[in-house]
Amino acid sequence: MRRKLPALLIALVTTLAAVFGAVSPAAAALPDAVGFVLWNGAATVPSGTWPAATSVSPGPVGIYTIKFPGQAAKGGVVHVTAINSGPRFCQAVKWGPSGTDEIVVVQCSQPGGALVATAFTALFDSSSAPISSAINGRFGYVDWNDATGTMVDQFNSSGAVNGVTPLGGGVYEVKLPGLSTAGPIDGSLQVTAVNSTPARCKVRNWTSSPAGQVAYVACFTSTGAPFKTRFTLSYQYNQSLWGAGWPPRYFGYLWFRPPVGPPSTNFNSQAGFGVNTLMGAGVGLSLVTFPRLVGLPDTVQVTASGGTSEFCNLLAPWVHSATDTIVRDVACYDSGGARVNTGFLVSANAAV
Repeated sequence: MRRKLPALLIALVTTLAAVFGAVSPAAAALPDAVGFVLWNGAATVPSGTWPAATSVSPGPVGIYTIKFPGQAAKGGVVHVTAINSGPRFCQAVKWGPSGTDEIVVVQCSQPGGALVATAFTALFDSSSAPISSAINGRFGYVDWNDATGTMVDQFNSSGAVNGVTPLGGGVYEVKLPGLSTAGPIDGSLQVTAVNSTPARCKVRNWTSSPAGQVAYVACFTSTGAPFKTRFTLSYQYNQSLWGAGWPPRYFGYLWFRPPVGPPSTNFNSQAGFGVNTLMGAGVGLSLVTFPRLVGLPDTVQVTASGGTSEFCNLLAPWVHSATDTIVRDVACYDSGGARVNTGFLVSANAAV
């Protein structure tokens, strides 16, 4: 029996390692479901897409239907970022389950409101009751519908209830209580407009404290006028953008204030706080490097920040160099489509 026991223990450890090593984001405690896709304008790109069988069907110009197989879930949020060498922005239109699949419709526009074809990166996730062992940092989201004045869906890893207060003129106060950090500003945010009318939203500013997070969202029409709309917001602190933690082992975020925000808004799961870098690449262009963060497939999202109507996208898909993930570049524009230097938040997240 004594001879057999070590062998049995080795077999058990090997089995557990195989089981837990194979856990996918959808099977983890957080989230209930997740999918992301990189669409290059003609096809999905495997290195930026999960699940692998995710598909994109172009409809009328600028409208795309995404199918995330096996990821059907109640509620959740969608984020989408345009990828183009010119001023383009994308938004969510609608999403929901169809059988076992999650169907997401997005549309993309240019300043002035004309729908246009473009590459993009999109993310869907849905979470329910938190499990403390799955939470290493802080995570929460809201889906707020201004037209009805109601919360469509919300999640808070502390178990608290999030709230949204319209302040008028397309500006909203979002409270994420219980997501406590030291402050004054910690973590990262992503915001996406949800509407069939061309619109975009951004993070105006936010504050962090032991009481939780308070963010201010500003939304605009395609010409930069204040606009009341439905929107989604996600908050991450030492967690991936869909709330799962460890795995995935590879995720990071950075706030360009400008200049680069404090270390508490610059995190790398492999190297800690304050190590991600940003380098100007011309007016309105910023090269962002996430060292040691390569884990495929992966996804990147960008949201503009600041008090005026500028918006940001990706000039080209992110690339990988040795162990580094490189965003070349984040591109930002004014409402007329001219490149400008402005604030933004960028988040890189791998499935593993």
